[in-house]
Amino acid sequence: MRVVIDTNVVFEGLTQQGGAAGLLIEIWLAGLLEVYISDALAYEYVDVLSRKLSKSRWLELQPILGTLLSKTKFTPIYYSWRPTSPDAGDDLVIDCGMNAAAIVITLNIRDFRKAKESLGLQIMTPTELIIKLAE
Repeated sequence: MRVVIDTNVVFEGLTQQGGAAGLLIEIWLAGLLEVYISDALAYEYVDVLSRKLSKSRWLELQPILGTLLSKTKFTPIYYSWRPTSPDAGDDLVIDCGMNAAAIVITLNIRDFRKAKESLGLQIMTPTELIIKLAE
């Protein structure tokens, strides 16, 4: 299953114990998902985590993020659909998902609604993905 994981899922999965986002991070670390990423999305992961976490927590999580990124497949962005989302950061995820022909995993379904309706982009929450994987 080809997926693109939104920054909010990465942040929650790395910073909160339990929950679907945390389980998704563990599945990703185990190499059980085909995760796609673009350069811009990788930079956004680093930017958001480094800004929102304390310095010590960021230093603790940097190696884990590095391992996650090493388990991804790079997607070149040949075409951009911007602007599609009210959040420019979400447009990075949409571009990656569309170019990789992957399902976007996010905690923020609302900002991806237009991309789902107009572009046919598949969107799931971490919980929905975990349920699908369990089937």
